[in-house]
Amino acid sequence: MTDMLVREDEATAIRPAETPAPGITIDAAEVATPEVESIAHLRVFRGEGDGPTRYDEFDVPVGEGMVVLDALHWIQGNEAPDLAVRWNCKAAKCGSCSGEVNGRPKLMCKTRLSDFDLSETITVEPMRTFPLIRDLVTDVSWNYQVNKSIQGFTPPEGVPQSEWRWQQQDIERVQEFRKCIECFLCQDVCHVLRNHETERPFMGPRFLVRTAGLEMHPIDEGDRRSYLKDVGGVGFCNITKCCTEVCPEHIKITDNAIIPLKERVADEFYDPIQWAWRKLRGRPDAPKYEPLPMLPDVALGTPAGVASTAAVPAASQAGQPVPTAATRAAEPMRAAVVEPEEQAGPPPAADALPAPRKVAAAGKRTAGSRPKRGPRRSDAGDETPSEN
Repeated sequence: MTDMLVREDEATAIRPAETPAPGITIDAAEVATPEVESIAHLRVFRGEGDGPTRYDEFDVPVGEGMVVLDALHWIQGNEAPDLAVRWNCKAAKCGSCSGEVNGRPKLMCKTRLSDFDLSETITVEPMRTFPLIRDLVTDVSWNYQVNKSIQGFTPPEGVPQSEWRWQQQDIERVQEFRKCIECFLCQDVCHVLRNHETERPFMGPRFLVRTAGLEMHPIDEGDRRSYLKDVGGVGFCNITKCCTEVCPEHIKITDNAIIPLKERVADEFYDPIQWAWRKLRGRPDAPKYEPLPMLPDVALGTPAGVASTAAVPAASQAGQPVPTAATRAAEPMRAAVVEPEEQAGPPPAADALPAPRKVAAAGKRTAGSRPKRGPRRSDAGDETPSEN
């Protein structure tokens, strides 16, 4: 009997293949098929941005080391070949497969199924902050528009690149910010962007990190403080640190980027000594900036078969067509607070509202109308909140 020869770890050395002991039989099916440890029940969001949406449920065999993206690939290959999911490297370095697993923003290629209780359903959804394209794919192009508005790296004029010098200790602070893979999970979890409740645009934690990397660079000579205050909306961030918790690269976004930027803006525009000094020496004209585009206020559609009184706009009750995700994405974001005289039709009866909305409606009746905001100073901005 001629021994079979096999390669070992791509080395040049070869050795005879081991033969099974007498009396032992090997089932070829067991050798070719990986062992299935258990079954995971996935509830996957489906639908397009301008149409009805739903949740489809799948039972996926779970093998050792499987992640959520592996489960979605199994669904594509076996049960739903039309499932749309964005991915690229499957190594947590491209930031493409961002989504929400059980309501928490995560990279699906980095979320192991073994971290969940497989006796419970695992819900997979797209990022809720951005407009829906299809299934688990969202339109994140707004982020690239914001990125274009930031002043780029500004080295000293007249100094050739061959003469740029700095020490490692000078650059260590900003090296952390360069680890960002632009998965936009921090943008997704940021409640300022997620809730769409601001009348002014907010650049979000991802681009506060990029601005911090430029502002803290040892030879950068750009001044982006007025941009941060007047355009980027750094004052909107109230440092809840949600962005830091979901960052897959473990960047300390709040502590190392946002808070130092807030301090720089406060020193420049709200420090009384600086204010008195500007009065004495005069104040240079502030640079002109283009306003940031508004993030479209497009929420995920209501799944078919799920009744939601809160999701039905007043236009539908008046016989007008309900705005779809596509039409809302093309319009600027409306303010979340509507004055009483602008409401369409009488308010619904308190008995017809869910319990949380009953409490909110009762608070509005007792609070009365909101006072009108007075005119703002030309140099006024959002105050930096204190962290208790």
